[in-house]
Amino acid sequence: MKNLVEARRNTFKSPKPDASRLLAFDLLTEVNRNGGFSNLLLPQALGASSLDERDRSFVTELLYGTLRMQGKHDWVLSQVSDRPWNEVDAGIVDIARLGVHQIHEMRVPDHAAVGATVEVARKRIGESKASFVNALLRSVTRKSYEEWFSPLTSISDPVERFSIQYSHPQWIVSAYFDLLKDWESVESALAINNVAAKPTLVSWPGRSTQSELVNVGGVATQYSPYGAQFDGAPGSLELIRFRNAGVQDEGSQLVSIVFAAAALNKKRWLDLCAGPGGKAVLLSSISKLDGASFSANEISQPRADLVKQVVPGARVFVGDGRTISEHGETFDAILIDAPCTGLGALRRRPEVRWRRTPQDLRELTQLQRELLDGAYEVLEADGLLGYATCSPHLAETQVQVMDLLKRHKDLEQVPVDTYLPSNLRDATRSHSMTLWTHIHGTDAMFLALFRKKSIGASKVVS
Repeated sequence: MKNLVEARRNTFKSPKPDASRLLAFDLLTEVNRNGGFSNLLLPQALGASSLDERDRSFVTELLYGTLRMQGKHDWVLSQVSDRPWNEVDAGIVDIARLGVHQIHEMRVPDHAAVGATVEVARKRIGESKASFVNALLRSVTRKSYEEWFSPLTSISDPVERFSIQYSHPQWIVSAYFDLLKDWESVESALAINNVAAKPTLVSWPGRSTQSELVNVGGVATQYSPYGAQFDGAPGSLELIRFRNAGVQDEGSQLVSIVFAAAALNKKRWLDLCAGPGGKAVLLSSISKLDGASFSANEISQPRADLVKQVVPGARVFVGDGRTISEHGETFDAILIDAPCTGLGALRRRPEVRWRRTPQDLRELTQLQRELLDGAYEVLEADGLLGYATCSPHLAETQVQVMDLLKRHKDLEQVPVDTYLPSNLRDATRSHSMTLWTHIHGTDAMFLALFRKKSIGASKVVS
């Protein structure tokens, strides 16, 4: 018996997971189980690691890809698991998702994907659970990708079918159809959410120009005169390191550009929900060219500090935007980039699709209404109010517009058409700017403009 135990001890090998997969699992756990944000955690982790460029790219693709596609992976894994998938240990679930992502979505041979993923399981969750992971992944490899997903064609309900195929919760698929009205467009919108977006740089007037971004390797954006697509690490550029330019999606740039064009000749501008400062710094730079004063408000002190770093010299209030009137000041141009579900930026924030729920939607729309009311209280007569969200959802866009106009009879909607770039097509809905990733290549941003009527003023929108 002693010899048998000794023999087993001699044949046991310590787990030897590779550093890139181990890091990907640790980050996935932090995001899925502890509420972390992948876009914040990953750069920090890579910066602290000794991984080479190839391994850094592998970790990035594995982490972001698994987060995007984990609903689809769960559909596969639930069919090979001998127990209900929602009752399986969280560690097993996340490691198995990483394995399936390598098997189905990456250029990793099946045997390597299984073997290397099981080593991570042995290291992080123990031998017995690793054996279960091994059995799951080997079962997945027994069928080809085509064999796994050909049955989807027999699912008659497009909501269910697209939810699996494109790895989105069903309520988001339904919300897209409510807006786009045809399934071909819905499919395009869902598919583009699973394509990683390249960084977009933004120049800040008075501190940098679009030409400078192009000179360091960027490609000028199609609609924004300030932006450039960049195929590299933005932090490697001096313009970024010295805070003379930033990183901002072209859709977000367009919100600032269109609002600023409508606010021409207004002299007191306010960014009501300014943190972390992306729109604030572009708005403040443009406002200086127009001779306007610029103020910002942010409820969070750390985020307000970020605004101060990128908008030096600007007044930054720290407080709830719903009670901005407590400062006793009024403004004639106010932008609300409202907290929202973020359904328009799912390609950049992969975990958001799994975190948001219809209950979140109800809570956020109430907050949006209260922020709009708070801004209305400090908006001067003939003043401009901009309402923006990074969401196309009806409840956060058109419904909010109609509700605001119903509550405040002296507000009128200002059509955005006049202020859009001349080459920006198919970007309006009910007088508001409505961008779509699959159409415009930007995040799906929304912007509605309103004017507070003076006594006797006529309507802008009939």
